[in-house]
Amino acid sequence: MHAMNEVAARVRIALQVVHAALLGERAPTRHVTPGNHPSPTNGSPAVPGHWEGELSTSALSTATAVMALWQHLSVRFRKTGATPHPPDMGLVAKGIDWLVSHQNADGGWGDTIKSHSNISTTMLAYATLQACSSSPILAGVHDTAALADAIDRSRAYVDEAGGVAAIRERYGKDHTFSVPILTHAALAGLVPWSEIPALPYELALLPHRFFQVIQLPVVSYALPALIAIGQTLHLRQRSWNPWWWVRRAAIPGTLEKLKSIQPESGGFLEATPLTSFVTMCLASVGRIDHPVTQAGLRFIRDSVRADGSWPIDTNLATWVTTLAVNNLGRDVFTTAERQRLKNWLLQQQYRTIHPYTNAAPGGWAWTNLTGGVPDADDTPGAMLALMELDESVASAESPAVFTPEVKESLDQAAHWLINLQNRDGGWPTFCRGWGALPFDRSSCDITAHCIRALVRYDASHAKPMDDQTAYNAAIGSTRGITRRQLRQSVQRGFDFLARLQRDDGSWLPLWFGNQHSPDDENPLYGTARVLLAYADAGLAAAPAAVRGCDWLVRHQHPDGAWGPGTSSEAIDPATPEEDIEIEPDSIEETALALMALARFDATQTVLERGAAWLVSRVEADTWREPAPIGFYFAKLWYYEKLYPQVFTAGAFKALQERLDSTTPEVISDESVMDGHAARHQSIPIDESDNNAVAPPRYGTPLGSESTRPNPLA
Repeated sequence: MHAMNEVAARVRIALQVVHAALLGERAPTRHVTPGNHPSPTNGSPAVPGHWEGELSTSALSTATAVMALWQHLSVRFRKTGATPHPPDMGLVAKGIDWLVSHQNADGGWGDTIKSHSNISTTMLAYATLQACSSSPILAGVHDTAALADAIDRSRAYVDEAGGVAAIRERYGKDHTFSVPILTHAALAGLVPWSEIPALPYELALLPHRFFQVIQLPVVSYALPALIAIGQTLHLRQRSWNPWWWVRRAAIPGTLEKLKSIQPESGGFLEATPLTSFVTMCLASVGRIDHPVTQAGLRFIRDSVRADGSWPIDTNLATWVTTLAVNNLGRDVFTTAERQRLKNWLLQQQYRTIHPYTNAAPGGWAWTNLTGGVPDADDTPGAMLALMELDESVASAESPAVFTPEVKESLDQAAHWLINLQNRDGGWPTFCRGWGALPFDRSSCDITAHCIRALVRYDASHAKPMDDQTAYNAAIGSTRGITRRQLRQSVQRGFDFLARLQRDDGSWLPLWFGNQHSPDDENPLYGTARVLLAYADAGLAAAPAAVRGCDWLVRHQHPDGAWGPGTSSEAIDPATPEEDIEIEPDSIEETALALMALARFDATQTVLERGAAWLVSRVEADTWREPAPIGFYFAKLWYYEKLYPQVFTAGAFKALQERLDSTTPEVISDESVMDGHAARHQSIPIDESDNNAVAPPRYGTPLGSESTRPNPLA
């Protein structure tokens, strides 16, 4: 107990350090008047605003951006003989230099400067260097010898990795990444055009509702690539038959469609790779002056960094802001700061149908910029942040009271989430029922996040009502929400999670992978996210939650930290060093594990060792170094400057709440390893009672003698 008291004291000190550092990362903003209109006062002092973060520089983005610029320069030179645009030539030269200087020792490139080499990014970089090296318009603007050496080394890497066949094997039936990569390589003369599968760009002319039926070979967000790359392949893979002319007739209409969905910034999804693929393809077939091409070039020029590289996306401002708010908690902000953050988040909610994905009003994207698309991970994050910033302290006797604008926003968002839910009970990222590819399938991490937002939204209206009509009025039934519908939606989400739990007790996420794991999986992230949903819903003692907690405990490293959780389990707790295969520790994953376990009856030893490890990183000032992470199904990697900071803040907040609480009961290590880690009993309710008190229960009440099967078992 003395050791735990010592760790608790260090946690409190570290918490202050983490809070100060994370609050210091906010972007400055000018004073705003009521209604969030900029103050006309000149010279008004800047005040802390939202977070913007900083995404990692990407070799993938840099290679595609340089290729897009080069295509435009070379085609314009061929068509007009005009002197190439000097600023663009400078960007190309700088980008080439960056790629050459950041090539890995094995001759390849990873997506970030911390990433392992992979066939996809290496193929893109190799193709870009090869194309630019053969261009007379770039003669003399780069180090010829260094470039030739980089090309030779990258060619060797690609050949050894398997070339085109390896690209196809990497992505399987999903053409979202493989076809753009192969098209990029074909533009450099490295791949025959006949090797690339055609894309049915003409289908973009169909009404949006048909996309759910026709099962496109690309994910829902990739419509711009489907159009631009599909047209390029069609024009270069001429097969003279009647259908060829039908497809050609669809080109003008699909170009207009492409123009209509391009955001004001010019960047599709604010992503350099997607925008660059579209731009290079249009330029390569002579459309150098097309409005979409010109807007794409403008975005690429605006997105370049000082060292000549490009990030994977402009920013994740909305996402990192909601992460920061939810992991810091409302008490660290002044009243004025809370109001500014609320106003900013309310401004980011989409209030009209999105022209790109046809998403209904009510959701949030990951960024405040025009290229964002509303999705089912940022929307619950924004809901939770608004409730954290706005609500009064809620209880069964005194429900939360939201300001009218926040209540209206939450009502619309809850309706949006419920209508997005897939038939299998889970939530997809962008579009309901679009297809079978990973982005469009239900996923455990996103489903858990949606459940958490809906559970807290429901709990905020937990005061007993006189009748169902009163409750419906309280939650905005004009949007079609009733308490029964909301709870059924949550229950279906838990049913989905129970089905997707793996035999070992873990869950796999969609969005956060780990490059050190087999198949790039990250079960720790998925399991931690899901366990938070069980805890929020009062299901700490559900069998699935118990098994998930046991899995986390078993995968703690001997030094107290966690990694992705794909190492061998420690069979003998007395000799864990002999049983756990080496996988790197991670600030992010250790913090996520502590956040989840602090909500359950984890052992004193587990929390003490994990907290001590994380505190020691803060004390050594090594806690802010991010690790590559990304959506593993597509093998696309990035890192975000703020991830280790927001997750560390969340871990210490959860630990502090655990230390301050007298409710959790510390149990023995043996009982955890035997599968009895989570023993809290939540408040059981009768689900037929629409006026039950909070917190709501989903599934059969614990200890109930009901014969109704428990879907969580």
